[in-house]
Amino acid sequence: MAQNFHDNSQVSSEMSTAISRTAKPSSEFYSIFSEEEILGIIFALEIRREIPLKYSYKGRGAKIWDDFYQKYIIPRWYRTSNVEIELLKNNFKYFNDNIQSGNKINIVDVGAGNSYPVKDFIQRLNKLNKVNKYVALDISEELLNLSKKNFKKWFPKVEFVSSTIDIENNCVPKTLFQNNPDLEIDNTAKIFLHLGVTIGNHQNRDKVFKNFRESMGKNDFLVFTNEIGSNSKWDGNVRGGCKYHVEEIYGWVKNKVGIESQDCELVRKYDLKTDSIVANMRFNHDYTINFSRMGIDKKIEISEGEEITIWRHHKYEMPKLLQELERSGLQLIQYSTDKYKSHIMVICKIASNKGTDK
Repeated sequence: MAQNFHDNSQVSSEMSTAISRTAKPSSEFYSIFSEEEILGIIFALEIRREIPLKYSYKGRGAKIWDDFYQKYIIPRWYRTSNVEIELLKNNFKYFNDNIQSGNKINIVDVGAGNSYPVKDFIQRLNKLNKVNKYVALDISEELLNLSKKNFKKWFPKVEFVSSTIDIENNCVPKTLFQNNPDLEIDNTAKIFLHLGVTIGNHQNRDKVFKNFRESMGKNDFLVFTNEIGSNSKWDGNVRGGCKYHVEEIYGWVKNKVGIESQDCELVRKYDLKTDSIVANMRFNHDYTINFSRMGIDKKIEISEGEEITIWRHHKYEMPKLLQELERSGLQLIQYSTDKYKSHIMVICKIASNKGTDK
C-alpha cells in the first residue's frame, strides 16, 4: 500500500510540474495602468520579452523609488556628494552666462521624480531672479504629487506646473508654456533636464532624443546625465540601482502580475544585443500571463527557462553618444564628468543645420 501511494504521488507531482502555471495580474495592476499602458506592456512582453522599467514608477512603485533615492542617493553627513547635484553645480556658470541679462528661463524637468536633484540648481538661479517657472514631467502621477509637495515647500513663490508624459512616446506639449489657454505660447528659453541615469534606462534612446529635439526651440538646452564606460566590461558585481532598486522592482512585478516567487528567479547580466546591463526574471516553469480586464483578453505564453527584462541600463562611450545625438538632430555643446570619471553631464542644443525655431 505504501509503495502504491508513493508511485501515485510521484506521478501526480510530475503531472503538476508539466502543467503550465497561470498568472493573473492583480486588481491593483489594472487600477494603476491605463488601457493604453496595459496594451504597451502586453506588446513589450510579446515582442521583446520585457516589462519596461518606466512602468515600475507608477502606483506603489513611486514610493519604492523615493525610498531608494532617500536611502542611497540624497547627500548625507556620511555621503556628502550626489552626482547630478555636483554636475549641475559645476556647470552652473555656463548656464548663467548663457541666460541673457534680464531674461528668465523655464526649467523643464523630464522624469522629475521627487525633484531633489534640481533643488540646489534652482535655488541658485532663483536667487538671481532667473527662474520663470518649473515644469515637472513624469510618467508617474504619484511622483508628480511628491514633486509638487517638495517643490512648493522649497520654492513657494516659484510657479509650478506638472503633467504626466512618457517621453519615449511623446513630445513635451507646448500648451504647458501658456500662461492661460487664451495666450500665445511663451517663448521664454528652456532648460530641459533629464537627470539620473534615465536616458540609459530607455529601451529606445533614439526616439527619446528625437522627442526632445521636436520639443525644443533654438534657444533651448537639453541637459542629461548618465554613466560612461563600456557595458561589456561589467564585473558582475551588483551595486546601487542594479542591486537595491532592482530587488524592489522584482518584488513589485511578481506581486502585481501574479507570479509565485518559487516559480522564477532574478538574473543580472550583460546583454550583448542591447549593449546594456539588464535584470531579468527567469521562469522555472511554463507560464501563461492572462490579461482579462478592461476589454482586454490576451494571453502571453512564456516557456520554462525564458527570461523577461524588468530593468536595463546602458552606459555611454563618447563616439556612440555623438552618433545618437547626431541622428536625432541634436548638437553637443559641452560635457563634463564627475571627479571619478564615472558619470557625464551632456549639454545639447538643436543642431544648426536642422530646421528652425519651433
